[in-house]
Amino acid sequence: MVYAEVPSDPTAYKRQEYWEERYAKEESFDWFKTYADLKPLLNKHITSKDARILMLGCGNSTLSEDMYDDGYHNIVNIDFSKTVIENMAQKCKDRTGMEWIEMDIKNLDFKDGSFDVAIDKGTMDALMCDRGDVWNPDEELVRTVAQEVDEVVRVLKVGGQFLYITFGQPHFRKRHLERPCWTVETSTLGDAFHYFFYHMVKQDEVTPAPVS
Repeated sequence: MVYAEVPSDPTAYKRQEYWEERYAKEESFDWFKTYADLKPLLNKHITSKDARILMLGCGNSTLSEDMYDDGYHNIVNIDFSKTVIENMAQKCKDRTGMEWIEMDIKNLDFKDGSFDVAIDKGTMDALMCDRGDVWNPDEELVRTVAQEVDEVVRVLKVGGQFLYITFGQPHFRKRHLERPCWTVETSTLGDAFHYFFYHMVKQDEVTPAPVS
């Protein structure tokens, strides 16, 4: 089901109220690519079907369902929309062991080193939907995105992976992803219109520096 009502103000994508209203009407929508498109890259990097996977801002995407059906049974889905979490938990009630939790990606209620993999498919993009200069984003946007990335660093195990799928080109996105504990690697998806797959592996327990 395609949601036809594109907000006139793109910053609506940052507001919880927008998503609550949208998810009350919409059954399913996949931003960017589906699991069928992403499977070669995901299978390449997530080599164990037993990996504990955190899906950041899961929304009503079919990605977690499709991954579960392909054997990845240890998936924790979070979103700040109570509506979508309730809807998806009901929809996937027969997928034993898959979790659905209402939570803010900028303030994860998980212990340090809890996950093998964290996946963001378009969620960070919603945090970056301001009208301002993409070459010189304002301090609040930088701080908000850093909160998500730093929380991912914290909850990943050493050797854990952060996988980020976006339309954002490397010269706009890499600056937000770079941390002392990993190297940002990029793959390109698509032909006429490109999407980007960012891959990071946590190498050590470096504490992220606060953003001023």
